[in-house]
Amino acid sequence: MASLLKFYKFSLVFTAVCFALAAWYGWSSTGTLGGMLSMLWIVLVLSILEVSLSFDNAVVNATVLRDMDPVWQQRFLTIGILIAVFGMRIVFPIAIVAIAADLGPIEAVTMSLNQPEEYERIVSEAHLGIAGFGGAFLAMVGLSFFFDSDKNVHWIGSLERTISRFSSVPAVEIGLVLGTVYGVSILLTTEESVVFLTAAILGLVTYIGVNALGAIIEQREARKKAADEIVRSGFGGFLYLEVLDASFSFDGVIGAFALSNNMIVIALGLSVGAMFVRSMTIHLVREGTLAQYRYLEHGAFWAIIVLGFIMLFSAKFHIPETITGLIGAVLIGFSLWWSIRFNRRNGSEQATDLPGA
Repeated sequence: MASLLKFYKFSLVFTAVCFALAAWYGWSSTGTLGGMLSMLWIVLVLSILEVSLSFDNAVVNATVLRDMDPVWQQRFLTIGILIAVFGMRIVFPIAIVAIAADLGPIEAVTMSLNQPEEYERIVSEAHLGIAGFGGAFLAMVGLSFFFDSDKNVHWIGSLERTISRFSSVPAVEIGLVLGTVYGVSILLTTEESVVFLTAAILGLVTYIGVNALGAIIEQREARKKAADEIVRSGFGGFLYLEVLDASFSFDGVIGAFALSNNMIVIALGLSVGAMFVRSMTIHLVREGTLAQYRYLEHGAFWAIIVLGFIMLFSAKFHIPETITGLIGAVLIGFSLWWSIRFNRRNGSEQATDLPGA
């Protein structure tokens, strides 16, 4: 328990501070015990929602971080979390309102505090673009993990091996995402379709651009390493993780308005969840959990694919965030159980992939 607590001590302290602020804000704004308890309850539910939606984010973060230079690992876990907590959970919704309503930052903050219904309406109307950008980016992240000819560990055996064989087809992942994006766009009005298609293409371009930048940096660092100059930098991975975290946070920020349109309450709840995602990431990296449970990252990337395509289809159909979180939890939980099963059987008999292998 003590070894586990060391990874989550800061998050627990941060949670206590956020709940204390929520209690103070609830009492000062409503003047009643019931109002205070109501705000505390919403903050609790939002934090749980954010953790449930973002556990796969922690697994993917750990997958990238384990290959990064320790210096850049620490930068992501410090500077990166500040961007995740304050940038995406606080600044991002305000920026949406400021751009959509042609307001300055101060006016947007004032609207969030004094006109929460109007603030919610503007943020919700931005969902179409967010669904296109975030869905396309996340779908590419998930598909690229499986469309890999060098991948030799398979969880859902026959399916993953088949996907891996098709990885020799150039840009097959992009074709699948573009096909889905087009299919969704024809269900929308002309004006909505333009917004959705533009955002989705920007999501694809961002994914390709971030990976291209990472590849250029890796090639440069490989040459320097060959010349015994310096150890590799992790800037490409850092940038990739920041965009990835932003894509994950879109869903939680928009979904939070189903529970409250108070920006302070939303920021407190989502920040608690984001901090626990950081702690889970550190835990996974430091303890080597991904190496111990060989199918865990498979479950996480399947969950990312599901989340990406759900975001794309949410441009037309309303899909509750609880369903998204439940599907992700089931996939990750099942992959964890299958990994434990493998560990128990390995050595005495050859473990199998998921049925269908």
